[in-house]
Amino acid sequence: MHNTKIDIAVETRGKLIEVLNQRLADASDLKSQAKQAHWNVKGMNFIALHELFDQVATEADAYTDLIAERITTLGGTALGTVRLAAEKSSLAEYPHEITDGHDHVDALSNALADFGKKVRANIDDSDDLGDKDTADIFTEISRGIDKLMWFVEAHIQG
Repeated sequence: MHNTKIDIAVETRGKLIEVLNQRLADASDLKSQAKQAHWNVKGMNFIALHELFDQVATEADAYTDLIAERITTLGGTALGTVRLAAEKSSLAEYPHEITDGHDHVDALSNALADFGKKVRANIDDSDDLGDKDTADIFTEISRGIDKLMWFVEAHIQG
C-alpha cells in the first residue's frame, strides 16, 4: 500500500481497497456484458436496445473510473485489467448465444440487479468502516444502476 496522509488507518484502508477492487472487477464485467448485448441484439426494437445497452456500458465504464480512482486515493493499486476482471468478477457469466431483444433485456437486467445489490451492501460496509466518502461513491453508483435497471426493465414490463 502506498503512503498517504489520509486520516484512515492503514488496516481500514486495506479493507476498503479490497471491497473497491471487487466492485471494480464487477463494474468492468458489467460494462463488457452491456457491450455483449449492444453488439448482438436483434429484433424489432434493435436500435432502441442497441443504444440503451451502449448507454449502460458507458455509465458502467464511468463507475470503473470512479472506483479505481478511490482505490488509488486510499493508497491502493487499482486491479483493473480485463484479465483480472475476468478472474475476479462475482457476476454470473453473460449468455453468449442470445440475440433476441427480450432475452438481452432479461440477461442485462439480471446483471444490473446483482451488481446493484452488491453495491448497496458496500454502502453499509464502507460506512461501518468509518469511510463516508467511499460510502457516498457507492451511493452514487447505486442510484445510477437503479436508474439504468429501470430503463432496461421497462422494455419487458407491463
